[in-house]
Amino acid sequence: MKIANFSILLLAFFIFPITFAQLRVGFYDNSCPNAETIVQNLVSDEFESDPTITAALLRMHFHDCFVGGCDGSILLNSTDSERFVGPNLSVRGFELIDEIKAELEAQCPSNVSCADIMALATRDSVALAGGPSYNIPTGRRDGLRTNANGVFNLIGPTASVAAFLSFFGDKDMNTLDAVALLGAHTVGVGSCDLFQDRLVNFNGTGLPDPSMDSDLVANLTTICEASENPSTGLDRSTPLTFDNAFFGQIRVRRGVLQLDQRLATDEATSSVVAQYAADNDLFKRQFAIAMVKMGAVDVFTGEDGEIRTNCWAFNNN
Repeated sequence: MKIANFSILLLAFFIFPITFAQLRVGFYDNSCPNAETIVQNLVSDEFESDPTITAALLRMHFHDCFVGGCDGSILLNSTDSERFVGPNLSVRGFELIDEIKAELEAQCPSNVSCADIMALATRDSVALAGGPSYNIPTGRRDGLRTNANGVFNLIGPTASVAAFLSFFGDKDMNTLDAVALLGAHTVGVGSCDLFQDRLVNFNGTGLPDPSMDSDLVANLTTICEASENPSTGLDRSTPLTFDNAFFGQIRVRRGVLQLDQRLATDEATSSVVAQYAADNDLFKRQFAIAMVKMGAVDVFTGEDGEIRTNCWAFNNN
């Protein structure tokens, strides 16, 4: 797939006002003019002590938006919430969101939603890691329900490329968007249980996955044997920097997760991977476009939903 009309897409993105539903850039300019600055400052403080917060917030934001929409439901702290099931058990960064919310409540009570805080914090953490800085529409409201069962429908690390593209396509995101968003793995981390079978017994063969570089197999095997709960960066060269190195690596059989590796060889995505690998600026621009689109998935606006006082509980609790 060629990106023939990418310049036209970018031109449209920057010339026309960014509005999705009732979201708009600068939503809090009058009601809480320091909102985005407060978010940025607290994210910067966290990033200084823990640069892995970028990966944590990206994962949190993705998992929120793809389960019932970008409504802050992943933040809810109850036994039946999305937060405590399946792949969300390893999501982190909640304390930072709560810290930001407390500061915003002190300055602008009941004004800035938790869903917007998550979107803004993710954007700011990406920029701090060297990724794109982009305007993001705000005005989301927090949802009034949680969907724990929906967490199990999230795309997994062994999914086929067809399933991966369908998953994003169901939310009106195209191949360019989907591949760019998976490029967030440039700062991602994977636990060994997600790829252990690729190292020792791929598809029951008793051998490593032949699509994985043999040196990477040896390196990951050492890592996975080193501790009780081992994990590793999905970008093997610049794991804390938001860049296109991930795409170059999967093109030379150095993808840690099976889905990542498949992107480089499947005819539906391989040409997009090649173009992102060759052009860091192209990848970052498309990632920003895709993040804005993702951040508008099934949002609550206007009078729908609520503005939570605490991100971890509905207001009536």
